[in-house]
Amino acid sequence: QIRLVESGGGSVQTSGSLRLTCEVSGHHYSGFCMAWFRQSPGKERKIIAQIKDDFRTDYEDSVKGRFVISRDNVKNTLYLQMNSLKPDDTGMYFCAAGLLCGAFGYFGQGTQVTVSS
Repeated sequence: QIRLVESGGGSVQTSGSLRLTCEVSGHHYSGFCMAWFRQSPGKERKIIAQIKDDFRTDYEDSVKGRFVISRDNVKNTLYLQMNSLKPDDTGMYFCAAGLLCGAFGYFGQGTQVTVSS
């Protein structure tokens, strides 16, 4: 059983930065596709960034150029560096893992990010 625990959320002002961390336990995740999802108030949860086991990355258009996803396969940790934050980035951020990208079967409990103008 894989366990994902997010941390690093908080409240910041517009143009601020935050770094989210997801610690993975219960299984060595080097072969997994990893991702960050965001659920904004009143909206469905959606993927915003993913990183494959070969370290290739993909981003949702609204975060391209501002967010960077990375992984440390030795520490079993996933990161999301968020820069130039906007109020629209407000939401609950979830770490996810899957044997295949697009088939994420494991999610953490989430960490809240609030960006004020």
